[in-house]
Order: sequence, then structure tokens, then C-alpha cells
Amino acid sequence: MQGKEEALMSLAMTIVMLISGWLAVAAAMLWGVLRIARRHHHPPVQSAPAPKNAKVATAH
Repeated sequence: MQGKEEALMSLAMTIVMLISGWLAVAAAMLWGVLRIARRHHHPPVQSAPAPKNAKVATAH
């Protein structure tokens, strides 16, 4: 068949598409991890204050 032209992507366009796809996947994964981490974050529990006459260890 004469005059048939194939549509081929150039090498530069292929590399750009691979990198942009990788960045999109990485951003989606980071968003998901941060979303889960924020949802499961528990505020620190306030512990009872130490008694005034308690001795504190000064050496290990």
C-alpha cells in the first residue's frame, strides 16, 4: 500500500511520557500514604506529672 504513514512517537516523547507517568504514580502513592498517616495520627497522651520529691537518674 502506497502512501501509508505510520504514527511513531519520537524517542524524546517516549522518555517524557515515561517520566511523567512515573511522577504521576509516585505523587498518587505519596498522597495515599500521607492521607492514611494523617487519618491514623493520634495526639500524644498527657502523662501524669512526676512527683516533686522523685529522684532523677543523673548517670547511666
